[in-house]
Amino acid sequence: MPALATLVDDFDDNTVDGERWPGNYGVYSEVGGRARVQCDADYGAYVSAAAYTLAGSSAYVRIYPPALGGATTTAYAQMSLLHSVEGTEIGAKIDRFTGKLRCQSNVDYFDGAAVEVTYDPVAHAYVRISETGGTLTWSTSPDGSTWTTRRTLATPAWVTASTTVELRLETHRNNGTVDYAEFDNLNTVPVTPPAGGTKQAAFFALF
Repeated sequence: MPALATLVDDFDDNTVDGERWPGNYGVYSEVGGRARVQCDADYGAYVSAAAYTLAGSSAYVRIYPPALGGATTTAYAQMSLLHSVEGTEIGAKIDRFTGKLRCQSNVDYFDGAAVEVTYDPVAHAYVRISETGGTLTWSTSPDGSTWTTRRTLATPAWVTASTTVELRLETHRNNGTVDYAEFDNLNTVPVTPPAGGTKQAAFFALF
């Protein structure tokens, strides 16, 4: 029963890890150190094993959403944490048609009390969903380090009971120009090299 925070991928090797992501669908790849998922009228996603728990844990990721590209209903990228019951999931969804970041806890595919904020590509670069002490929290960050709370909710019973949570990095559009969304730094923050240095030098400087 690993905690969701133990699912880590920086996507830097430009090779899809089939052990971490056994359920992927649609058109996907790793390019330029990011996970890339085609955004079209079908659905595409990186999909983990259904083997994690969110209770007392968290997940965060850097999202690069698709362009609007002529979509007339939706063009989104999202991180979702799914229960085994179809349509029950917790997610952070960036929709370029609405221009909103939606913090949702869906039952039967919908959350009538979802919280939406106007999407800011800088302030909302990273999204995080965490659970502690009976409270779910949705947060955003420009850098993966400093977080701003966007929504809190009493933890649904399934979250504390489930050890089969599945994480998806998904994208979809209803129509328009086929493009892609990208995701990066899942549960990890990249090391920034010092001026004139290298990533490796920055790593060893920590020790």
